[in-house]
Parts: sequence; C-alpha cells; structure tokens
Amino acid sequence: MNIIICGAGRVGYTIAKLLSEQGHSITVIDLSSEDIQKINDTLDVKVIVGKATYPSILEKANASEADMIIAVTRNDEINMLICQIAFSIFNVPKKIARIRSQDYLNPKFTRVYNKENLPIDVIISPELEIAKSIQRKLEAPGALDSVPFAENKIRLLEILIKDNCSLIDVKLNDMTKKFPKLEANIVGIIRNGKFLIPKKTATIQNEDKIYVIINSNQMSETLDAFGHNEKISKKLLIIGGGNIGYNLAKNLEETYDAARIKIIEKSRERSEFLANELNDSIVINGNGLDEEVLAEANLEEAETVLALTNDDEDNLMVSVLVEKFAKDNEGIEDKRTMALINKPNYSLLQSSLKIDDFIDPRMNTVSSILKHVHKGTIETAYTILNGEYEVIEADIIETSELINKSLKDSGLPEEIRIGAILRDGKIIIPRSDFFFQKDDTVVFLAKKETISLVENLFRISSI
Repeated sequence: MNIIICGAGRVGYTIAKLLSEQGHSITVIDLSSEDIQKINDTLDVKVIVGKATYPSILEKANASEADMIIAVTRNDEINMLICQIAFSIFNVPKKIARIRSQDYLNPKFTRVYNKENLPIDVIISPELEIAKSIQRKLEAPGALDSVPFAENKIRLLEILIKDNCSLIDVKLNDMTKKFPKLEANIVGIIRNGKFLIPKKTATIQNEDKIYVIINSNQMSETLDAFGHNEKISKKLLIIGGGNIGYNLAKNLEETYDAARIKIIEKSRERSEFLANELNDSIVINGNGLDEEVLAEANLEEAETVLALTNDDEDNLMVSVLVEKFAKDNEGIEDKRTMALINKPNYSLLQSSLKIDDFIDPRMNTVSSILKHVHKGTIETAYTILNGEYEVIEADIIETSELINKSLKDSGLPEEIRIGAILRDGKIIIPRSDFFFQKDDTVVFLAKKETISLVENLFRISSI
C-alpha cells in the first residue's frame, strides 16, 4: 500500500517504522526538519519537510496515488484539515486522524464526520484508548495487560511469572494434565529481553513475561494457575485529572459499582470541571506530590494508585512516594502502582522503582491505527515488543486457503502461532489435528515479517 503519514513525532515514527518493515511504501511529512532528518537517517521511507495542509506538499507526496493518509500531528484541527484536503483534492480512499479534544469526540457531534462535512474514516483518540486499556488492566488484577478479542469471548493476557507459580519448569504439553479444564494457550514468552515462540516441550521460568490466549470466562482461573490471585481493586486513587484520568473515572463509574474513586488534580478550574462532570468520584484540588495532600486523600486506604499526569517525572515521583509510604507504614499491604510514561528510556526504571505497570500511550495509539491498515478481514491488532509481533483477530472466509486444512498441514510458518478459535459461539484451543472452517474467527500471534502472508490468508477476495 502507498501510505502518507503526517506527523513525525513518536507515534508517526513508530507507525512509519512498522509499516515500512511490512513492505508498505511510506511517505512522512512534517514541518520539523530535525524530526524528518531522524526518520531519513534511520528508516527506508520517503520524507518531505513542509505543511501537510498545503495541497502542493500533498501533491509532492503523490497523494493522488495514495491508498491511505494517517494524520498524527500534534494539532487536532490540522489533522482534520489534512483529511479534508486529501479527500477533496486527491480523493484518498482511507483517512485516519488522531483527535484528542473531548469536544470533537462528543457523540452528539459525530454526524460532522462524513463525506459531506469532514471526510474522516477513522478517528483515533489516544486518551480514550488509554483509559480503556487501564480499565482492562484493573479488571484483570495480576495481569500486566488484558486485551479482548472476538466480541470479548477470547482474551490475551500478559502475565509476569513469579517464583510462587506452580507451573515453573512444567513442559507446556504437560500443563493440561495439571489443569485439564483450562482453555489457555501460551503463544509467546519474553525472557531476558528476547521474545520466544515456545515449543510444546518448552517450560516457563521465574521472571518470564508470558502471553497467553484464553477463554474470557476463565480469566480468574487462568491467573490463579499462573500464580496470581490478586483481588480487583475497589479503592482507587488517580493522580491527574486530565482527559485520561477523567475518562477512566467516568468509565469506572458507569461499569463498576463497587469502585471508590478519588482524584487529585492540581488545577482548580479542572477540579471544578471534574466535580461537576463525575457523579460518585471524590475530587481533591492539590498537588499529588504533596504528602499532606496524599494524606488528605487517605493514601493508606487506596489499593491501586494511578499516576496519570502529563508529566513523566511527576508520575515517577508519585510512584516513589507511594513506595516510601508503604515502607514507612509497616503492615499496610503493597499497593499496585501504575504510571503513564511517554519517554521510552524511563521504562528501564520500572523494576528499580518497583512500579507495577508502565502505561505507554504511544503503543496504544499505534495498535489502534494498525488494525485499520491491515488488509483482509483483520478486526483487531495488538502490538508486542514495539511492534516486532502482533496478536491479531481475523475471520476465515470462503476464499481462504486455510479452509478444510488441518493445523499441522496448513503450512503456517513457525512465526505464526494460532492461539484460539471462536466457532458457533464456542472457544476452541486448537491441537495439530484441528481443521479450519469458513466463518471461524481466529486469534493468533504473528511476527511482523509475516503480516503480508497473514493478509493473504484472511483476504477479503481472491484478487
């Protein structure tokens, strides 16, 4: 595909890297010559310095031949205008825009996004996506992430293995003997920073990070089998009432009656907005780094503390203060800490600062965009290890080469691992003698180099 990416920030760079490595023809446009030079030095893509809202710049990017334009500049209005010009002048078939402002996302005004008004095919809202991602993590205590597939009937769990896990050193093909009713399939392991697709005789080890595809109805049983029996947190303390904190609190109020939410927000004006818009959450106007404010918020009662300000350093410091508080007050259970971090280098501090989970907004946005780039019947895509691998959901249609083939005779490369199948409402964890059928929904792991093969297997037509 010929794809134009407008915006060379962290998200634009990551998308350009992943898509160019998958064989797409990429052109990146940005006003910053410094950001463009970085991309030019490191990626095999075409680059243009200039305003992507100028028709002459889009013409230079050969927009008339583009299959898709992805507008991820830092400005909502510019992203909207890029899509408008790409459609009106160059008739670009698919237009994706990143839009952050909550006002633009108000359901009352969605009718503005159509061919007659603003021709945007897909709107990506990072803050909304991150709030949903955090809520999924909260719903799966003990898991680093929990991602729904196949109408939420199948889930991908990311789990850190600790030394209390009874399955350490047990071969994968022997795990079903210990847990015969468990419908789960380990499709990947990160060990010492390297990703492994395990064979049947492989074992899991302490400190492994595993990716396991499961029947959603067995989430608690799966977590328990891998040594995690943490309870869902009811008392939550959110530091930072920006769009992410606000949307998370709002979602939890609507879906989780037992939640007791407190928000600490530095801005008085924003605090008043939160207090007016939220129904059951308690809003405290103050600095989340102030120990007196934390005491006022009853930090000792909080079961999970989420540092969601716009400042990475503040989020790290909040997590350090929570750790210090736990040490100073012996007998108080360890609290789960989650921190929003934009700068990738800070991930190196996670273990030393004892932060349970870093939230990377960049990869959330990238995952949201990738599922709209893939061809065929691909519905959902979740990126792992900065895009080296993806977990994908796709449907098998009548033209697929997989129909009536068994898994062992399918010819799938080792870099593709089938995790689970939804067929007629039932979850199947496939064995080697499993046969694919039309209308199967398949959830699988794929290495980035195999994406074109995946798109062919699940293509919409035989053309």
